Amino acid sequence: MLQLVVLAILVAGGFYVRSVLRGDKEPRAEMNEEQIRQQWRQLGFFCEVDEQKRIWTLTGSRAGLLYFPDLLLGYVNDPANAVNNSHRHYDPYGSLEVVTWVNPIVDGHAIRGSLDDLTRLAELVEAKLASAQPGEIVRIRDEYSPNSPFALLLDVREDGFDPASTDRERLGAAKPTPPPPDSPRQKPAS
Repeated sequence: MLQLVVLAILVAGGFYVRSVLRGDKEPRAEMNEEQIRQQWRQLGFFCEVDEQKRIWTLTGSRAGLLYFPDLLLGYVNDPANAVNNSHRHYDPYGSLEVVTWVNPIVDGHAIRGSLDDLTRLAELVEAKLASAQPGEIVRIRDEYSPNSPFALLLDVREDGFDPASTDRERLGAAKPTPPPPDSPRQKPAS
């Protein structure tokens, strides 16, 4: 009986190691809609990959999109990420992945590069956002990696944009945020 238990543990461990080596994402704990919204807001931007069009789109205000270079620089400054194939998942679903890699590349799975490459990408994004205006879409591909199969698009929205409003997958269609009241509410006269 003990041999059977050990064998089952070894088999399960083998499947786990195989899934990690293949790059499968670990499942995240189930989150409710408000937790998902809060994670998008903390990230500062919404991100999604379109396999058909071969693009990663990051959507947010300029201020929100500037969290992306900060995210990259935070990754670069973590000594644990100095080894090739180190990686970290971001966003509520863990779909945005940054990977330490030999060559700079953006593919359908991750944004990859050496720590120097990822630093260069952070600087490139900052420079592009410095002059970007709401409604503008900034495309980055050749400047980061001419051989990259995917492009990175920065969809610049107005100040105060809520990145959670773009999450149609889990939160339904984008809902406009009601404008703030012009004046504080007053008590009705008695």
